[in-house]
Amino acid sequence: MDQTPAIRKPPGANPLRERLTVPVLAFGGILMAVMQTVVVPLLPDLPRLTGASAGAVSWMVTATLLSGAVLTPVLGRAGDMYGKRRVLMAALGLMTAGSVLCALTSDIAVLIAARTLSGAAAAVVPLSISILRDELPPERRGSAVALMSSTVGIGAALGLPLAAVIVQYANWHTMFWVTSVLGAAGVTSVWWAVRESPVREPGRFDVPGTIGLAAGLVCLLLGVSQGGQWGWGSARVVGLFAAAVVVLALWSWQQLRSEWPLVDLRLVGQPRVGLSHVAALLAGFAFYANTLVTAQLVQAPEATGYGLGLSIVATGLCLLPSGIVMLLLSPVSARISAARGPRITLALGATVIAAGYAVRIADSRELWMIIAGATVVAIGTTLAYSALPTLILRAVPPGQTASANGVNVLMRTIGQACSSAAVAAVLVHHTSPVAGVPVPTLHGYLLAFAMAGAVALLAAAAALCIPGDSAEDATDGPDRARERTRGAREQTMEGA
Repeated sequence: MDQTPAIRKPPGANPLRERLTVPVLAFGGILMAVMQTVVVPLLPDLPRLTGASAGAVSWMVTATLLSGAVLTPVLGRAGDMYGKRRVLMAALGLMTAGSVLCALTSDIAVLIAARTLSGAAAAVVPLSISILRDELPPERRGSAVALMSSTVGIGAALGLPLAAVIVQYANWHTMFWVTSVLGAAGVTSVWWAVRESPVREPGRFDVPGTIGLAAGLVCLLLGVSQGGQWGWGSARVVGLFAAAVVVLALWSWQQLRSEWPLVDLRLVGQPRVGLSHVAALLAGFAFYANTLVTAQLVQAPEATGYGLGLSIVATGLCLLPSGIVMLLLSPVSARISAARGPRITLALGATVIAAGYAVRIADSRELWMIIAGATVVAIGTTLAYSALPTLILRAVPPGQTASANGVNVLMRTIGQACSSAAVAAVLVHHTSPVAGVPVPTLHGYLLAFAMAGAVALLAAAAALCIPGDSAEDATDGPDRARERTRGAREQTMEGA
C-alpha cells in the first residue's frame, strides 16, 4: 500500500479549504471530460453553421485529441518540477480560453485552434492525483484517487445530455459560454481551495525530449485518427506511421541518455509501471467502444430493424446512468484495492467490462438491455480506472507522480484513439442500404462489442501479470525509491 506521508500542513491552514480540496479537484476532472464531450452533438450541424466541410469540422475533435496527448505528459513533468497547483491552474486556464474563443467565433480555423487549447485540460486528472498524494493522509488517499479517476466517465456521461439540451433549445455558442463560466469557476476554485505542494523533482526541463515526443505522438495519432478517411494503405498514413516509429525510437534513445528526461523510461521499464501502462492502453480501448457504439446504435433509424431512432438528447439520457454508477462506485473500488490490492481491482474491472459487452451481444434491440449493458461496462470502467493511478502511485517516487500518471493517461488516450479507428473500420465494412443510405448492420455492432470485450480480457490478463507489492517496496519509502531510479539512470549514462 502507498504509505507516503502527506505533507505537513502549515500553521493557520484553513480547515474549510482543506475539506474542499477533493471536491474542487473532482470538479476540475468532470469539467475536463465535459469539455471533451460537448462538441459531439454539434458535429452533424457544424458544416452548415460554419460553412466548412465535414472533413474540416472533424479536426475540432482531432485537434483536441492530439494536443491532449502531447500536453498531458509534458504538463505532468512541468508540475513535478515547477508546482502542480500552478500547472493545474494553467491547464484549466487554457481550457477556459479555448471555450471563450469557441463562443466568440464561427470561423472553423479559429474553432480548431480553440479546441487545440482546450486539449490542455487532459492533464487535469494526473496533476490532481499527484496533488492528492501529496496533500492527503494515506487513509483518505485511496477513495479520493478513485473518485478523481472516475471523473473521466462521470463528465463524459453528463456532458453529452447537457450539450444536447443546450444545442437543441439555444444558440450553439451558448454552450461554449456555459463551459467558459464553468472553466472560470474551476480556475478560481483551485486557486482558493488547493494548496501548492512543496514536493519538487529537481533538474532542467527537457526541451528536446518535449519536441521529440510531440512530433512522434502527432505522427502516430494523426495516422490512427485519419486512417479511415485517408485510407490505411495510403502514402500519407503509411508515411505517418513510419515517421512515428523513427521519431519515437530516436526520442527513446535521447531519453535514456538524458540526465533529466521528460519521461523516465528506466522507470517505465519496471514491470509494475510498464504493465500498468499496457493495461491502461487496453482498458482505454475497451471502455471507449461502449460510448461510441451505444450512441450510434440507439440513434440508428427504426427502418434498420434494430435502431431506436432516438434523438441526441435521449441518447445522452441513456448514458446518464453510467455516469451516476461511476460516481457511486468509486469508493467501493478504493475499498477493494485496500483489501485485495489495485491489480486485483484492475483485473476485476476489466473482466466486468467484458461481461458488459457479453450483455450487449446477448441483446442490443431492447432499450433497457442496452442501458443495462452500458451500465455494466461503466461499473467495470470505474474499477479499472480507479485502480490504475493507485498502481502508479505505489510504484514511483513522489517527485514523479504527475509525470508518471500523465504517461498513464496518455496510454489511455492512445487506446481510445485506436478504439475509435477500429470500431469505425468494423462498422464501415458491415453496412447495408436503408433508404438508399448505407448504415452499419447489427452484426457489425455485435462484432465491435466482441472486439472490445476481447481487449478487456487482455487488460485483465495484463493486470494479473503486474507484480504485487513486495516487502521492500512497502517499507523502504520514497527516498530509497528515488535513489534506486537515479542510480539506474547514472549507470546508463556512464555506460553511454
